Amino acid sequence: MAVAQLKTKACLICIDGWGIADADHINGDAIHAADTPWMDKLAKEYPYTTLKAHGLSVGLPDGLMGNSEVGHLNIGAGRVVFQDIVRIDSAVKNKEFINIENIAKSFDHAKNGNGKIHFLGL
Repeated sequence: MAVAQLKTKACLICIDGWGIADADHINGDAIHAADTPWMDKLAKEYPYTTLKAHGLSVGLPDGLMGNSEVGHLNIGAGRVVFQDIVRIDSAVKNKEFINIENIAKSFDHAKNGNGKIHFLGL
């Protein structure tokens, strides 16, 4: 595999716990209130971008805050890695779970008067 030649250099810097709040959410924002001359200089002199670190953007349920493990997993994969809870919720919502052989057999067994189905989750 050939290595691409970059015309400019780029650097990926991950700072766990660092965030940039929307202008209307800066009250109580410790990072906004802090004196951060080095970070301010970087932001002023170099291009940067931000990432969403919560909800479906990192494979978590909507509204759930991400964490270091989830963030590193998604960055390392280069794509959104949906967590088990999101995959399960999606399979139930879209009725895809019925295609899972053991679940289909359980439904058939119960439908034929041989039992009941109980779905439980934490």
